[in-house]
Amino acid sequence: MTIPHKKLKSGFSLPVFGFGTWRFGGDFRRDLNNNDAEQIDALKTAINYGITHIDTAERYAAGFAEQLVSKAIFGFDRKKLFIVSKVWPTNFRYDDVLRSAHNSLKRLKVSYLDLYLLHKPDLSIPIRQTMKAMDKLKEDGLIKNIGVSNFSVNSFKSAQSLTRNKIVVNQVHYNLIFREPEKSGLLDYCRKNDVLLIAWRPVEKGILSVKGIKIIDEVCRKYNKTAAQIAINWLISQKNVVTLAKMVSQKHLHENLGALNWQMDNSDIEKLRRSFPGQKSVSAAVPLG
Repeated sequence: MTIPHKKLKSGFSLPVFGFGTWRFGGDFRRDLNNNDAEQIDALKTAINYGITHIDTAERYAAGFAEQLVSKAIFGFDRKKLFIVSKVWPTNFRYDDVLRSAHNSLKRLKVSYLDLYLLHKPDLSIPIRQTMKAMDKLKEDGLIKNIGVSNFSVNSFKSAQSLTRNKIVVNQVHYNLIFREPEKSGLLDYCRKNDVLLIAWRPVEKGILSVKGIKIIDEVCRKYNKTAAQIAINWLISQKNVVTLAKMVSQKHLHENLGALNWQMDNSDIEKLRRSFPGQKSVSAAVPLG
């Protein structure tokens, strides 16, 4: 299937739905008991179904997730894929950023990244040298675009003021439960400043994929969709918002793809924004920094 894109005024474009690889190969360390073959096959299947946005990081399984991605994308047309990785804060010094990028490229077995993100803010290292390194990577053609992850409005402004290039995305924890981007003003800032917000954990580890939440059940009946499809579509129906998820089983892949290529009414978006129960104003995983 064709995954719709959202395009910024700057020309940057990103699919509304991508494949995340957190816990591919382990968590922060490689898990030798991990079912690597299953995860590789899952990503291959997703690509065959039209998913091109693949998100990983040097921090995932200590770089092993990137190696699994390299195996999954082998044989596919690189130019049709949108590959994203992230540099961890302990590597935010100038030389370390360059080294991290080169190591990620080596593990992924690609010559460039479509998007390279700062994984989360770190006030202990001057952001000026970090952004200088990001500019260098872009000028050298090793990365196509610069982004950040888990940055507050102030952190974003600081980073943007120190780069010659536009920061095109901010990847953050955002879904029907966790509303920090709304409460902090980040979502409005992204819309006003031509930035895409990539929402991670769209179904909050499956919490939003089950029946029994009255307001979700009502919207499910209206659109003849599952709870997970409503949760994902609620995100991508909003201006400047896209999302991604890890999908190991084909069942979850097919279900999540059913969230695409239709538009939730604005009245339902706002009803869910206003009345969804148990909302949290700060991320329970990685608060904005």
